[in-house]
Amino acid sequence: MAYRDLREFLNKLEDERELVRVKQEVDWNLEAGAVIRRASETESPAPLFEKIKGYPKGFRLAGAIVATHRRLAISLGLPSNASFPDMMDAFDRGITHPIKPRIVGTGPCKENIIKGDDVNLYIFPAPMLHDGDGGRYISTWHFVATKDPDTGWQNCGMYRQMVHNRNHLGGLTMPSQHMGAVLRKNEQRGKPTEFVTAIGTEPVTACVAASAVPYGVDELDVAGGIRGEPLEVVKCETVDLLVPATTEIVIEGYVVPHMRVDEGPFGEFTGYRASPRAPRWVYRVTCITYRNDPILTSSCMGVPPSETSSISALCKSWAVRNTLRAEGLPITDVYVCGEAACLLCIVSTKTPYPGIAHRIASVVWATQGGSVSPKVMVVNDDIDIHNMNEVIHAFATKCHPVRGTHIVEHAAGFQLCPYQNLEERTWGKGSNALYDCTWPIDWPPEIAVPPKASFKDIYPEDIQQRVLSNWTNYGFRNK
Repeated sequence: MAYRDLREFLNKLEDERELVRVKQEVDWNLEAGAVIRRASETESPAPLFEKIKGYPKGFRLAGAIVATHRRLAISLGLPSNASFPDMMDAFDRGITHPIKPRIVGTGPCKENIIKGDDVNLYIFPAPMLHDGDGGRYISTWHFVATKDPDTGWQNCGMYRQMVHNRNHLGGLTMPSQHMGAVLRKNEQRGKPTEFVTAIGTEPVTACVAASAVPYGVDELDVAGGIRGEPLEVVKCETVDLLVPATTEIVIEGYVVPHMRVDEGPFGEFTGYRASPRAPRWVYRVTCITYRNDPILTSSCMGVPPSETSSISALCKSWAVRNTLRAEGLPITDVYVCGEAACLLCIVSTKTPYPGIAHRIASVVWATQGGSVSPKVMVVNDDIDIHNMNEVIHAFATKCHPVRGTHIVEHAAGFQLCPYQNLEERTWGKGSNALYDCTWPIDWPPEIAVPPKASFKDIYPEDIQQRVLSNWTNYGFRNK
């Protein structure tokens, strides 16, 4: 199903027992963040805080809304037990069959409009999510849209935003990200970059904004394709950009060229506060619009699972899988591992010729989705790469410590990798590693490749079926 807005999605989560309405007063200063983080780590229902200290009735905060596999599936309009490949296929439909948005005259996001000197970001309960964060982060589950000055393409991406004061935000945008390219183009010309931040959209739009959609592809079109119907969008008040009409909170303005103000640090999706406080882009706010009784959506990132790890795993896996298939490589499955904060990409493959793992790793690192996975593990196609027990077993038993490990020095680094030193994180330097966990193709299978001693591999089919059909008779619970 396609949700009209965030509220309809939250109601669906409540029906599925995946949402808790927290009626007790909660402090925006660390308490709400701690609850969201705990809910994420325990895969508990998403909290919707209905009473926030210091804020009027009706101003609410929702966290961890797609932090679990079940809630991510529901957000895409799929059954809660949908498989990971099913969800990748939903994204595939969106990119291959996009549906352009429909512009409407107005929408609920225009119920309240604040402009000019009246702009005040503090009217919303932006939380202090982690102890030690550089400030209150209003934008952690949202999208920020900008427009390419050469082509007019509107990019929607998820770029964090910290509140500096009443009408200024700051945030980290990496040079390799799409908005980073847009900002550089305008700054080289001495021009500001118009932006709009949409917080609390219907769920698919935020998921697509967090994904690795190719440069030049409109995320709103992809969201329509996944939904199976066009998004209704409205024009902004002070910038030439579009947002979903039912968005809870809309923040408009421009990024100031040649201006940087210290932002961060922030507890990131890698599970660490890895990025130091540093001078970063500044957003000057010219207008805020919002719905009556607005809901601010928030992701308290940290050790997986969280919204970022779950949606990034899905979207990056989808992007890498498509690229590998387009290259004609005989891969069977791809998983940019959410449990590893997407810093590890696992690929299963048939092995038609020696060195296939090297080709796979090279393509992975060349993709937008795989560029943030400095470690690639290639396994044979008998491994279920979504089963970490099987993956770890394959790594420990099939990857030779010397011949199976291949290091690439002086690679482009990912600035949020916790194990990199400060210089590497600051300048985006790094190294990549391939772990080849496939059996060498020149080993005679009957002699050199040891048979796997597992239930599904070492027993005849009739014995497997007999055991499975009698499982509860033996006294076990069905698994």
